[in-house]
Amino acid sequence: MAASLLKNSSNVFTVSRGAVSACRHASSSGVSVASAGDVEVLPTTRLSDLPRGRGGRSSFSGQVVTVFGGTGFLGRYVVNRLGKVGSQIVTAYRGDDYDVRHLKLAGDLGQVVFCHYNLRDMDSIRKAVKHSNVVINLVGRDFTTFNFKFDDVHNAGARAIARACREAGVKKLVHFSALNAAENPEGHVLKGGSQFLRSKWHGEMAVREEFPDAIVFRPADMFGQEDRFTRYFTSLTRHQGKWMPLYGKGEHTIKQPVFVGDVALGVVKALASPDAVGQTYEAVGPHRYQLSELVDWFHRVVRKKSDWGYVRYDMKWDPTLMLRARLNELFCPSWPIGTLVPDKVERECVTDTVSGAPTLVDLGVTLTTMEDRIMWELNPHKAGAYYEEQLDEFEKPAPPRVVV
Repeated sequence: MAASLLKNSSNVFTVSRGAVSACRHASSSGVSVASAGDVEVLPTTRLSDLPRGRGGRSSFSGQVVTVFGGTGFLGRYVVNRLGKVGSQIVTAYRGDDYDVRHLKLAGDLGQVVFCHYNLRDMDSIRKAVKHSNVVINLVGRDFTTFNFKFDDVHNAGARAIARACREAGVKKLVHFSALNAAENPEGHVLKGGSQFLRSKWHGEMAVREEFPDAIVFRPADMFGQEDRFTRYFTSLTRHQGKWMPLYGKGEHTIKQPVFVGDVALGVVKALASPDAVGQTYEAVGPHRYQLSELVDWFHRVVRKKSDWGYVRYDMKWDPTLMLRARLNELFCPSWPIGTLVPDKVERECVTDTVSGAPTLVDLGVTLTTMEDRIMWELNPHKAGAYYEEQLDEFEKPAPPRVVV
């Protein structure tokens, strides 16, 4: 920077307004620049930490972000969004190097680096966050394994990350909980309710204890490329042959799914907003649907309607579904086939409840509807996917009814 820094009696470094024109975009990139009369107070005196460039992947936003869970479904979208605004990204991973190498493409040369960690090793977590001013925790499990139970990941792991962030002086922490998380969730097919939702609630409380200013997101079921919502209900693993058992035929359960890209954009916008500090956001979609309407619609899109043999019925008349889920969990503990486990069946019975907390709309996100995306998302799962259909050869599937 051509201008020299001035030091006042309060040891605050300031610079004239004209001299900061090169980094005027700082506040929009998530780095706050406080104004005081004719001067602007810089967040740091190290030029290497100041935003530079005109924005985009080849610029630097001023954010050095550690992402835990960047290899997951949501993580890939978040890392890409961060790279798009010029953030330097440290992707913490616990598996093989091949699990993260594709994330290199999210940022410019040298902007995305990787750090191996263990959720039970505080030193490795501290190493992953020590150079960052922003940390995002996306770590989560849809099922338990021999090594990690729900509480180990969602509660103890979240607390460890939040504590490491507080000790390292991290400026902003984003933590992902879950919509419908509760201390004592209502049970539908499992006595005591979902352990996933209970552990998410305890994890959220633990993060608040360790890092009170954390930004918490509670997402509903997310849909997008390689999701575990639309593909879960269209997979043969979830079916009983060609039939589909649902709790109460799916007619008593309301879902409000959200597009994963909208959630990732909400994270970036929350990091750039000073008003988001300490807030809890409920990441839900624009429309609410009966689960029965959604599942029927998915089957119309993939051309597996009643003429294919599709029948939806109440799962209480078919105890073999829960039996298959328990056997799947028992004999495939590392990765259950189709993620069909008893707790997942329990969570699909829970109606999405919005408490009135701020949503993605309050962050300035224009929500994407399922009707605009579903033909693309489920296209690989259509019956006769390799058939070269002619224009308008098949009738357009009727959309689901929206619950008002």
